[in-house]
This record gives sequence, C-alpha cells and structure tokens, in this order.
Amino acid sequence: MNKLKNTKLFGLFFVLAMTLAGCGKPYLSVLRPAGEVAQEQFNLMMLAVYIMIGVILVVLIIFILAVLKFRRGKVGENFMPKQVAGNHKLEIIWTTIPIILLLILAIPTVSLTFKLADTKAMDKVDEKGKNKEMIVNVTANQYWWEFEYPNQEVVTSQELVVPTDTKVYFRLHSADVKHSFWIPAVGGKMDTNVENINKFYLIFDSKKAKEADNVFYGKCAELCGPSHALMDFKVKALDKADFDTWIKDMQGTKKAVAATSDQAKEGEKVFQQSCIGCHAVTPTGKGAKGPNLTTFGERTRIAGVLEHNEENLKKWIKDPDSVKPGNKMAGQYKVSDSDIDALAAYLMERKVEN
Repeated sequence: MNKLKNTKLFGLFFVLAMTLAGCGKPYLSVLRPAGEVAQEQFNLMMLAVYIMIGVILVVLIIFILAVLKFRRGKVGENFMPKQVAGNHKLEIIWTTIPIILLLILAIPTVSLTFKLADTKAMDKVDEKGKNKEMIVNVTANQYWWEFEYPNQEVVTSQELVVPTDTKVYFRLHSADVKHSFWIPAVGGKMDTNVENINKFYLIFDSKKAKEADNVFYGKCAELCGPSHALMDFKVKALDKADFDTWIKDMQGTKKAVAATSDQAKEGEKVFQQSCIGCHAVTPTGKGAKGPNLTTFGERTRIAGVLEHNEENLKKWIKDPDSVKPGNKMAGQYKVSDSDIDALAAYLMERKVEN
C-alpha cells in the first residue's frame, strides 16, 4: 500500500515538474526566444537535450532488456554471462560513440560562438565618423544601468529602448564591480568588467515583441553585492519609426522640462540643491553618479523594482537602503518630508514623449 502511495506521489511530482518547466513569461523566459540570437542559442540547447535524451533512452532500453532476459529465475543461479573484457571491437564501439556525440554538439557550438562574437561591424564609420550600426554603450553600476547611444548623443538609464528587427551592438563596461548583462528572452548573458569592454549583439524580433507588449526585462546575472537580485532593467522594443520618434524627442530635450504644478516647482528647487550633483534631467552626459532622470515620469518601475507611483517614490527617496541595501544613494543627502513630497511631484513630471 505504501509503495503504491509513494508511486502516485512520485508520478504527481513528475507531472508537476514537467508542467512547471514549460512555464515562462514571453518577456523573461529563455524557453520562449524572442530574437535571432536567442533562437540560435535555444536550438543549440535543445540539441544537447536531445542527445542526452537519446543516451538515456539507449541505456534505459539496455537496462530493461538485461533485467528481463537475465533474471535469476530465468537463467538459473549458476548462470555466468559471456565475458567481454578485452573485446577490442566493443571497446572501439563504446569509445567511438561518445566521440561522435561530442562532435555533433561541438561543431555547431564552436560555429555559433564565433558567429556571435563577430562584432567587426561596430568599427565601421560613415563620412562623418559615426558608426553605421546601431550601438548602445552599457555601463553597469551598483545597482542600476546606464545606456548611452553614441551615434544619437543620447543617455538614459534603467529603461533600454531599442529598434526591432535590427542588429543592436552593445559595448559593456562596469563602473565599480563585475556585473553581467542579461535579457533572458533575447539572448545569453555577458559580463561587464571594470578593466575591459566586452562586445556582442542582439536582435529583437518584432513579432515576438508584440506578443510581449513590446516589453522585455533584463537582469544582472553576476553576484555583485547585497542588492544583486534587485538590479533589474526594462527593455522597450519599438519598431523603427517609433524608435526614431523616441530618439527625436530625446534629442529635442536640450533643457529640463519645465515644472507645471506649484509643488513640482518647489521640488525643482529642492532637486537643484540636493540632487543635481548626481542626477541629470536632460538626456546628455554619460558617467553620472546616479541614474539619468529625464524620462523618470514615463517609467513603470521605481529603482527598477517598485511599482511606479508617488507613494513608492517617496519611500525610495526617504530610505533607499530599505529598498536596495548597499546602494550608493543612501546617506548622500538630507531632505525633509515636505521636500520629499515636492521632489516626488517634480520627478513624476519628467517626461519627453509627446
């Protein structure tokens, strides 16, 4: 009875495990690739899975045959199976098969590795000295991301905006410790280092982007401190026309968007006194101490993790360490509760899109 009960529990666990393994959001799951790079990496992963399943099935069949054919009750207690030690033919067979399987996996792996590492196109420039390809310089900070578009002379943070169906080349660098740039649904991760720049490219598929409401999520995939798990960013994948419009709006923001409400105007004064040394409210100037806030009012997350509303913004300004322990913003300023209210009103008005 107990054996039957254990078998049922094991079966239920197996079914649940297989079901949950297939779960995943289109904006975050590596099992639902949303671009050419992700699809090629997924295909390579599945090739390895199929090879392993094949090996398991062969071993399982041999095991079952051995159990059924050579049971003690069938062959007798004194049965001695044929000894095959030193059989050169068998040794060659079971040495050759793993080599063949490794070659089947190794050839496409090496080929894809060299293909994805080919970033020579980033070095090509036009007559004006600007890169011909779409390039984004990524700087990882504890615990936020800066994105610079060198060709367009635009800087933003926390929300990466990219065109779909276009090779987007990335230069990856870290401002402090080792991080790792990863957009699970679109391609594999790559480290951001302090001492060197890593390069790679991704392609965001327009059809898959629509399925995900044109939004993907990225993460830091390298343990980088107490708030590593909270170092997220958002990716907006727009068609070429919408992306060009976004760039035009950003380039047109030569100075900070004027505050409209009285409270926001008070918040602007507080910002100029307490925040301007670390944060910019225009889309220029890379390498700032804190995230660029030009489009803060248009975002969907505060600090990359909190729902975007004034209550959470006030919580973040008042005690950032309670949201992201170890962040570099904590303890760098002193503001009253009334100042925080005014700052929240001012920041929520930071918008550039028409």
